[in-house]
Amino acid sequence: MGEFSKYHFSAINVKKKVALRFRKFSKEISKSNTEALEAMLNFFHWNSLHPNDDLGVKNDGTKKRINALIAIVKNIEKHQTKPTTAMLQTLFEETTNLEKEEESFDFETPNVITENEELDYYRKEYFKVKENYTALQQDMQHILNKIQYVKSNFGSGYFKVEMDRTTLEALKKKI
Repeated sequence: MGEFSKYHFSAINVKKKVALRFRKFSKEISKSNTEALEAMLNFFHWNSLHPNDDLGVKNDGTKKRINALIAIVKNIEKHQTKPTTAMLQTLFEETTNLEKEEESFDFETPNVITENEELDYYRKEYFKVKENYTALQQDMQHILNKIQYVKSNFGSGYFKVEMDRTTLEALKKKI
């Protein structure tokens, strides 16, 4: 008879298909059907769950999203967190080295310039940039004038730049 002889049993009517499924599940998780049913009831009670609650991990789509989130977090750690930590570590090491050296810095008195000198400086810089832009436009036009479309017998055509090597090298150096 065993340990179950001291308990009073009650019958519950369930469909045969459900009963077979429950017995199979019961064998996987406990010694008896009673223990399996009690464990299930305790689980729902302790976790404040209802059997019809949607826990969100039912299908492969949810698992794929979870795996995608894990991949994103690992990517952030690899490409952002670790390099940032390394940079901060290097920065702190450099700061520590500077503090150890204890050099004194002498800041000289700055040169005071007038408003006109400042305007002249910016005007000259503006014209330099404008000249460079104009020269770049001319070079680009020169290159565009040298481009020709070549129709291919096999597949799609292509563009060909008719320019000698010295002209190309000169353009590279200029840019």
